[in-house]
Amino acid sequence: MKMKPLGRTGIQVSDLCLGTMTFGTQTPEADAHRQIDTALAAGINFLDAAEMYPVNPITKETVGKTEQIIGNWNAAHPARRGSYVLATKHSGVGFAHARDGAPISASTIPGAIEGSLRRLQTDYIDLYQFHWPNRGSYMFRQNWDYDPSGVDRQAVLDNMRECLEALQVQVDKGNIRAFGLSNESAWGTAQWLRLSDEMGAPRVASVQNEYSLLCRLYDTDMAELSAYEDVGLLAFSPLAAGFLTGKYQGGTVPQGSRMSIVPQMGGRKGDRVFDAVEAYLAIAAKHELDPVHMALAWCQARPFMTSVIFGATTQAQLERILEGRDVVLSDEVLAEINTAHRAHPMPY
Repeated sequence: MKMKPLGRTGIQVSDLCLGTMTFGTQTPEADAHRQIDTALAAGINFLDAAEMYPVNPITKETVGKTEQIIGNWNAAHPARRGSYVLATKHSGVGFAHARDGAPISASTIPGAIEGSLRRLQTDYIDLYQFHWPNRGSYMFRQNWDYDPSGVDRQAVLDNMRECLEALQVQVDKGNIRAFGLSNESAWGTAQWLRLSDEMGAPRVASVQNEYSLLCRLYDTDMAELSAYEDVGLLAFSPLAAGFLTGKYQGGTVPQGSRMSIVPQMGGRKGDRVFDAVEAYLAIAAKHELDPVHMALAWCQARPFMTSVIFGATTQAQLERILEGRDVVLSDEVLAEINTAHRAHPMPY
């Protein structure tokens, strides 16, 4: 497994990361623990969670269950905690099942971290991320209509300062090692970086945004920021919520799949997405590649990529992904992918 630096933290992470958002809903605890064992044995040293997980669906009763499942694994393997990098996230404004939807602030950070530490049964979190910005986001299909105008800029910056001060306290206590963002923009990331430099506070190590063959918002300004500032991407949904596997083509909805639970796939489902998927499936078939391996290998090779976060509902899915961990795409395949992207840009 290829290892890459996590920003300027000195932490090294594998370029594949085990996502855990189905742990506790679609993936039972025993299966989740087996996935952790399998991933670590394969050389993956990176797990990503969030206090709001699991999802599909999200309910008040299950919030925090994913962290609890990981915590039970930690408790059963106390000597192994230092052998992998554990990331989790502070839910943002509007998430009613945590702190009644309060925005991220200096007053919420200590309690959120303590809650995650307790559920994860660990003394420290390697990478602590803000799940989405208080001011709003272009992510989750909001790029079509998100309007950043009318925001109180000074209030946004003041909140960032107070959050950085609170994070520094947590670093000093040993509760967290590094700080990351999620669902962020170039402007937002740049401000966090500028303020951390001014204050001597924790520096952004990574940005976790959606990225795949079907969702390439990161390719422009965010990619440039990554290059200049050593803030790499942690790509979530690299298989486009399963679309890129081909399993939803032709109107098929496998039992127990995400689409069977969330029919519109978080706004991703539409006529154009199936045409785009068909183009990528054709490239994979022409070159005798598993489309899953092609999609992940393409993400891994992007110049701004730190790690690709994949989710596997089942052990069989995990093993299929791991079979392609060493796949490298030829220049011919990459050229055909670029042609397909020009023909099918942003299909959702």
